[in-house]
Amino acid sequence: MIKNNTTRRTVLTGLAAAGTLAATNTTSAAITSKPAKSWDAIVVGAGVFGVWAAVQLQRAGKRVLLVDANGPANVRSSSGGETRMIRSDYGADAIYTQMSTASLKEWKQLSDRAALPLFHQSGVLFFFQKMVDYARQSIETHNKLGLPLSVLDAPALRKKFPQIDFSGVEFGLYEPDFGALMARRAILYLVDAFVKAGGSYRQASAGTPHKDGHSLNVGGKTLHADRLVYACGPWMAKIFPDLLGERLFVTRQELAFVAPPAGNNGFLAANMPGWADYNDGSVFYGFPDIEGRGFKIAHDAHGPVFDAEVGNRHITPEGLKTLRTYIARRFPALADAPFVGSKVCQYTNSSNGDFLIDHHPAYKNIVLVGAGSGHGFKHGPEVGRLAAALALGDSSAMIERFSLASKTTRHNRTVL
Repeated sequence: MIKNNTTRRTVLTGLAAAGTLAATNTTSAAITSKPAKSWDAIVVGAGVFGVWAAVQLQRAGKRVLLVDANGPANVRSSSGGETRMIRSDYGADAIYTQMSTASLKEWKQLSDRAALPLFHQSGVLFFFQKMVDYARQSIETHNKLGLPLSVLDAPALRKKFPQIDFSGVEFGLYEPDFGALMARRAILYLVDAFVKAGGSYRQASAGTPHKDGHSLNVGGKTLHADRLVYACGPWMAKIFPDLLGERLFVTRQELAFVAPPAGNNGFLAANMPGWADYNDGSVFYGFPDIEGRGFKIAHDAHGPVFDAEVGNRHITPEGLKTLRTYIARRFPALADAPFVGSKVCQYTNSSNGDFLIDHHPAYKNIVLVGAGSGHGFKHGPEVGRLAAALALGDSSAMIERFSLASKTTRHNRTVL
């Protein structure tokens, strides 16, 4: 029986069979027996950014403690969903094209080692009603970087993907090498692998850094480390209200799942890609029916301000109506198909959609990582690499557009 919160541990095991959480007394003992100053790094937040930062620090030979108040991929976290898209189309933002391409290699290698798939290579299709700057720049970026990207005209789209009604669509950009990441499963697998490789994980609340910049309260006990990394998703602004309270914008996002008609295999991942409809700038996106979980659909418009801790996570009737109307327009075979699930998650947005990966302005040994801005999950390996490099003192990992100084107090997304 656990009597003291400071010794409470949750460690991930048994993912090869079912992807479940289990407690292990051996790892708990390892944490409590370590001297207070034995950590090279403490990472706060076991979402995709935090876990990958911990893994990258571990690869650099550091002793790392990973901490999360609610557990990896918990129901409130931005990394706790079923699927996340990985694509390289980013318009003129070549930095994200490069990051997603590099991250894909990591995700594929990880998936190859796992008992259950962490990546489904369904392909990704982005389709457009007309040529716009975003599409033109995506093509130019891929050509410049020597990356593959297929441009399909309307007849080719209708032939290849007959389950989609492409009325009014002029062309699409197709990326066959990309697809869907199994988000929650991947996070659980990563934490399990991190612990098995010698890292330590604790489920406990963690506070703000103490004045020395090297210590913080974790589960009622003061712990010390050479480096601290905070990757707390929608909780970042609550932990650092003066610093980030006006620079991070958490918004409510709704999505739903539809059951394809029995016997209709057109919506399986083998026959249909992950997709995004530019829709004159009002983007809808979704996934095929992956692992029998249903056809996923969402509207990529930033919703109202949201509190990840206590916010209402029931989809609104208006949200369901918007999705139903869109489904009938583009996916006629699903027009009357029932919704079999819905979810409310959140985006933690920067002013323009760029990530935050920077030192705390008062403590150079503290790194702040966040602002996934609705497109961050796919980039986890590269974000973690940059965060770890900064924590280890590599100034070349500092990218200006990811700096705290670049974040303004006006919400105006430009990264898509």
